[in-house]
Amino acid sequence: MDTANPAVAAIAIHKDRIVAVGTTDEISPLIGPNTSVTDLEGMTVLPGFIDCHIHLIQYGLGFNSLDLRGVRSIDELKKRVAARSKDDIDWVLGRGWDQEKFAERRYPTRHDLDEASPTKPVLLRRICGHVCVANSVALKRAGIDERSGEPPGGVIDRDTAKAPTGILRENAIDLLYAAVPAPSMRDFEKATLTACQDALKAGLTSVHCIINSELELRALLKLRSEDRLSLRFYVLLPSDHLSAAKKLGVQTGFGDEWIRLGAIKLFSDGSLGARTAALEASYEDDPSNRGVTVYRQEELDELVGDAQLAGFQVAIHAIGDRASRMALESLAKATNQTQRDLRHRIEHASVLDHDLISEFGELGVIASVQPHFVVSDFWLEQRLGRERASLSYPFASLARMGVRVVAGSDCPVEPLAPLQGIAAATTRSDSDEAITVEAAIALYTRNAAYASFEENLKGTIEPGKYADLVALRTDPREIAPSTIPEIQVLFTMVGGKIMYRSSTVS
Repeated sequence: MDTANPAVAAIAIHKDRIVAVGTTDEISPLIGPNTSVTDLEGMTVLPGFIDCHIHLIQYGLGFNSLDLRGVRSIDELKKRVAARSKDDIDWVLGRGWDQEKFAERRYPTRHDLDEASPTKPVLLRRICGHVCVANSVALKRAGIDERSGEPPGGVIDRDTAKAPTGILRENAIDLLYAAVPAPSMRDFEKATLTACQDALKAGLTSVHCIINSELELRALLKLRSEDRLSLRFYVLLPSDHLSAAKKLGVQTGFGDEWIRLGAIKLFSDGSLGARTAALEASYEDDPSNRGVTVYRQEELDELVGDAQLAGFQVAIHAIGDRASRMALESLAKATNQTQRDLRHRIEHASVLDHDLISEFGELGVIASVQPHFVVSDFWLEQRLGRERASLSYPFASLARMGVRVVAGSDCPVEPLAPLQGIAAATTRSDSDEAITVEAAIALYTRNAAYASFEENLKGTIEPGKYADLVALRTDPREIAPSTIPEIQVLFTMVGGKIMYRSSTVS
């Protein structure tokens, strides 16, 4: 991925760094009596993949919850919940349901879950994470009833008698999680280690990991102190951590080669799947709804400005065009305060128009996209109408405007698989927004390194950079893009050490 030297035959590594690249004849003289030599016999090596938007530790925790991504009806959902409720657990937790895939074509309710689990509390998040459904026991434990008020930036769905239906959206979900026993430090450590192994199998060497709590961060730091991390972390902190970070005097970039503080993560809206993404015009399939904004403009301005003055990059979740407009306005005001380039980002940037795309370019804001949304959001035109859908996930248009585009999975929302993301970005039916395989790989390598201020350390195979590499059975550029997800990861190297090796490689 080094544009000045796009393909080489050999790489020399000393300790954790690349020291030379070139032809076999050029590199062979560096082989000494103690040098380990690997001949890949024509296989492909790329810079290690970097996932720029992932909830990796939450993904690891999810191994103990119900995986509901394959559920096709509310009846099947109820059967899964009923079976799980028989286990020796306090709460039935799960994630991954999608009403768009249910035979009933509706949201589940507390009444559905009450039939499946009348005595144990149940909390199930939608695939997007922006909507959940809970049973009556869970609502009671959280103190949610017909008298409960709406939290700022959240919605409690109610029936005609004003009683909660069990569906909660955006910040209202936090009311429920406050009643769920929090994971322990040991739970977080185990989840991190397990998730790291899955990431390495997928060819990832670095992640821009979004964390939810101080304990989550403490567990990560503990693993680092014990030299147990196998993956590099660029940590995105929730906005309520900004005050503590300022008191400590830390800012974006603080840390070492394994854990580095990244952006302050803010939410400005919800998701398209939940119809909570903030749109300028109403949803095509819900004419009375324009989505949910988490903050008023002045509140968002204040938060972003505070982070800018503290020296923090900001990563703003914005899926709808109204949310992106608000985010760009706040970022423009903040950068005018100090003129310091903190490489601010908008996460998702899903629904845009030509003016917003131009503004991305003018402000130098990074677009942090999730290519696999193109595959999952099969209902997009129904939700937005043809015109708006045509400029959703506009990877090519952003690139043409000179916007730095980076990619992530948003796992556990989408699969933890960069190769699937690369394929999704290149095989779109709306070919005007499809990009080349080479450009798609750059979203997970060269561009991704820029988003964390580490373009001099990773993202390309060049002397002086970390020996973070992934070896693939096949070159993704030489096969049909639709078959890219089938490519086998042979091994993943982080800092010159092979952290994952396929069982098929000796």
